[in-house]
Amino acid sequence: MSKFFLYARKSTDEPDRQILSIEAQITELREFGEREHLEVVQEFVESQTAKEPGRPIFNQMLSLIEKGFAQGILAWHPDRLARNSVDGGRIIYLIDTTKIRELKFPTFWFDATPQGKFMLNIAFGQSKYYIDNLSENVKRGLRQKVRRGEYPGVAPTGYLNDKVNHKMVKDPERYRLVQKLFELYATKNYSLKDLRNEITEIGLVSRNGLRLTVSNIQMILRNPFYYGAFKFNGELYEGKHEPAITKKLFDKVREVMSEKSRPKKRGEKTYIFRGLLKCGECGCSITAETQKGHSYYRCTKKKDVCSQPYIREEILASQISDILQKVSLPEDWADNMLAQLEMDEASTAQSDALFAQNLKNEVKACEEKLDTLLDAHLEKTITGEEYTAKKNKILARKIGIEQKLKDFERKGNRWLERTKNLILAAHQANSVALGDNFSEKKNYLEKVGSNPQLAERAVSVSFKNDWQILAEFNAERRSREATFPIHTMWLPDLDSNQD
Repeated sequence: MSKFFLYARKSTDEPDRQILSIEAQITELREFGEREHLEVVQEFVESQTAKEPGRPIFNQMLSLIEKGFAQGILAWHPDRLARNSVDGGRIIYLIDTTKIRELKFPTFWFDATPQGKFMLNIAFGQSKYYIDNLSENVKRGLRQKVRRGEYPGVAPTGYLNDKVNHKMVKDPERYRLVQKLFELYATKNYSLKDLRNEITEIGLVSRNGLRLTVSNIQMILRNPFYYGAFKFNGELYEGKHEPAITKKLFDKVREVMSEKSRPKKRGEKTYIFRGLLKCGECGCSITAETQKGHSYYRCTKKKDVCSQPYIREEILASQISDILQKVSLPEDWADNMLAQLEMDEASTAQSDALFAQNLKNEVKACEEKLDTLLDAHLEKTITGEEYTAKKNKILARKIGIEQKLKDFERKGNRWLERTKNLILAAHQANSVALGDNFSEKKNYLEKVGSNPQLAERAVSVSFKNDWQILAEFNAERRSREATFPIHTMWLPDLDSNQD
């Protein structure tokens, strides 16, 4: 009389609700064994999928059968034993070599004849087909979901899964805090560790109440989901969810992260203005070092002989303050100009409409490029890698333009808003210039100017568009020591992308 092993299995990801639980399987199999007068010498229970080989308890059972501890297996159905060709083939081989003499199932008939093994093979094949087909259906469903712009996964920090409407919604407790996270890091004043500490203090924690790790913070800052896109299988898709930030802010954060990721030597001192300036004589970078307790800046002299002398950090900071003063506005001037802006009733509807239409035309051009690119991919004139790379680039640009259009339509009189922001920024420049925070001075110099240089211990900079006009206005205002109304000579350039 053959000895039997009882084997019960239930996969934790099994979608078929008709499959009995492990407890129910064991009860049914014990009763079946008693009715059939089977000698069950050991029971094996496993909670693991059978779609891939490698189940430890199943392998242990077959090893014992190979050693002759039992000659039969009692299971609910052949699909409990195998849903892959390796495990199915192994059982068939053990039957061929008479290591397994009997298989008993309450729901399936088997005997060790050619016909019985043929039917068992069919049962194993059907089980494999079921799991393969299930996997393909799931993948097809996910692909369709991402085409609709729906992110197929757990909502990232700042969002929640709306299981009723099947979409991502803003987390009322964390959405604004995630926005603040990006804004703070873009200032360049925070390391990832400092940012984690700062954001924890204002209340951004995980869903289970734990503070976020540095790697969590880094993952958030790198996730395109927050500007309205997401990646699936390496391909970028435009999402239907409401973006938390603009593409412009995301790119700024990525730029800051890239700068901060440059390796530093252990114990290396941080110099605020290092990497900011170029030598006015040879064009090399300006580096820094410490001498007698003071920080000095000098040319690296990597290209050629350079005659430029050192300059102390305090003197350098003072000169940057002088530059900021050229584009700053005292409080009374800022207040008067803002009052004038509020009184301005000029209509810019026509120019606004033209600007908006140009953006819409750019969006349409991106869509046409995406269609053309897809046709080329379907016709196999370009590789899948080329298609994905070009698609990601065009789609990122499309999303950026759409966000710019959305911002423009929301703000209305764009030049008035821009002029107001310039006045406020110029007033803040005054505070920064008079303050002692070197980091703020550096950040503001990068904000108002480009190509800062150091020559003969003197800092120079080219002011950006609007700031250059404001600097000229300030120079004239100071020379005349008179009161000027707002004049179009220093209104922002509507076509400019500078801050």
